[in-house]
Amino acid sequence: MTDDSRTGTAVRPNPVGPGAGSAGSGQGAGPAGSTGGQAAAAARQKRRVRRARLRLTHIDPWSVMKTAFLLSIAFAIVTVVSVFIVWTVLDAAGVWDSINSTIADVVGSDADSFDIEGYVGMSRVMGLTLLIAAVDVVLITAMATLGAFLYNLAAALLGGIDVTLAEER
Repeated sequence: MTDDSRTGTAVRPNPVGPGAGSAGSGQGAGPAGSTGGQAAAAARQKRRVRRARLRLTHIDPWSVMKTAFLLSIAFAIVTVVSVFIVWTVLDAAGVWDSINSTIADVVGSDADSFDIEGYVGMSRVMGLTLLIAAVDVVLITAMATLGAFLYNLAAALLGGIDVTLAEER
């Protein structure tokens, strides 16, 4: 017997001698020289699926809060970095100078003292972004925790969610 590591089953080699499948009979064409019946049995074993039906009736609000807090911190970091990159690219491309010259052309001589960076400068934009990111961390964490509590209440009344897990062998 040889071991087939893909399926975890032992494969018995085809016996040689009288009564063993001949090359023209169609037998012996399966894996490891097995007969047609053995190949079909091996195929059924390969496709066998083990299933488990579970019911999700409780979600721990503390673990939801910790997970939501960490994910919202990651979201806040991504937000701050992306706003910084976008503002830097706009500055390097000369967008702010172009806006200043366009406003000077439209308004006329009164616009010489106008500077768009006084309104959307790096310090103001990053400060506002940090404030929004901090508020988002608090709100996302609170909403996820509240969602876990609400799910637990609904699951107590309705029984939860049925989940079927499958493991292919």
